[in-house]
Amino acid sequence: MELEFLGATGTVTGSKYLVTHAGQRIMVDCGLFQGYKQLRLRNWAPLPVEPQSLTAVVLTHAHLDHSGYLPLLVKNGFRGPIYCTAATRDLCGIMLPDAGRIQESEAEHANRYQHTRHQPALPLYTETDAFRALEQFQARDFNTAFKVAGLNTSLLPAGHLIGSAMVRLDDGQRSLLFSGDLGRPNDLLMRPPVPPPQADVLVVESTYGNRRHEARDPVAQLGDVIVRVAARKGVVVIPAFTVGRAQTLLHCIHLLKAAGTIPSGLPVYLNSPMAVAATDIYRRHRDEHRLSEADTAAMCSAAQVVNSVAESIALNERSGPMVIIAGSGMATGGRVLHHLKAFAPDARNAIVISGFQAGGTRGAALLDGADAIKIHGSYVAVRAEVVAQGNLSAHADYAEIITWLRGFKQPPKRTFITHGEAAAADAMRKHIEEGLGWACSAPDYRERFTFDELAQGA
Repeated sequence: MELEFLGATGTVTGSKYLVTHAGQRIMVDCGLFQGYKQLRLRNWAPLPVEPQSLTAVVLTHAHLDHSGYLPLLVKNGFRGPIYCTAATRDLCGIMLPDAGRIQESEAEHANRYQHTRHQPALPLYTETDAFRALEQFQARDFNTAFKVAGLNTSLLPAGHLIGSAMVRLDDGQRSLLFSGDLGRPNDLLMRPPVPPPQADVLVVESTYGNRRHEARDPVAQLGDVIVRVAARKGVVVIPAFTVGRAQTLLHCIHLLKAAGTIPSGLPVYLNSPMAVAATDIYRRHRDEHRLSEADTAAMCSAAQVVNSVAESIALNERSGPMVIIAGSGMATGGRVLHHLKAFAPDARNAIVISGFQAGGTRGAALLDGADAIKIHGSYVAVRAEVVAQGNLSAHADYAEIITWLRGFKQPPKRTFITHGEAAAADAMRKHIEEGLGWACSAPDYRERFTFDELAQGA
């Protein structure tokens, strides 16, 4: 086997791993690059491998940094199967078409208002391209081996969101494990990742490789923010990943209202049709998360759903107190941009950043204290209170990853650290080397590794 890193090196985005075995090529994950412009330009550049040369794609989960390039892969000639869990297939069924619609809408907006250097601005792919890619999805059960290009392939629960999986590939002599995005042991919604199976080579994420999550109760922290902002009749805007984070936030809102921490009549809006559809998928796959049937129903009804564009626009004319949850989670696109334009300039309001923000995104700029952010070609003043709430993250922090790694009965012969920005990946490398004594490294983009190197002691 040979492994090549085509993404998630020095960044948390663009996850793509090329595995070559017996002359066949498998891609594990097929995500979009996000954040800094030099990374986003890779989405537009030719893929380093011909799409039609791939035998299959195996997905760890549905988030766009792991699945969002698939419509373009299919558009450019890939005709093989896309394997994933049933919940991942269901989530991609709403996320990928939504991504295509957003790209079409943003290109149309850029052309209409001339805030583009491209004549004309074009979408990376369309909603139609996304629906075409979905025809190639094939669902597989957790913990049940199946063959891909002659390799025994298994999907194991990773605990990051419903459907999220580790991917294990085995040729009968050597094995390779991709952690995907690892969940947390005590997540509000998700069950913890299963202990790792044996593997000769491990590829492990490092999103929070240099950080620990706050010990503070995330529900109480969110409640404090909402109470404080409501008292000054402000608006709480929460950019949220519409799959995973939005559902956690809705559960928190339900708990806060049930406890009387925030008034039961406080208006809470979920302004993301995709998040509404994703929340229903959480109901259909309830065996994969912690919530009871009653709590799942309460989560689904914790906010007033904003369906139309007209309703979304009308929210910007309202005054507080109210809470608006809208995509996207890093404020890279979607309806939340219009809410930021409306509410960021007012000091009575607050913007709650509830998850990891890749460098170069508007969310990262907000966390860094930017006094203005660029939206739709113009700068918007930021006078609203910006609150970081990283303890709502669905990613394990470095200490939680180390605890998970201790579950190996025998250490991998080689460990690669990916899906982290440079400082985080290097910190994770040190934690593993110094805490566990394992051979590990953070690979570079396009770096290759052959399993023959293991025999040579590389």
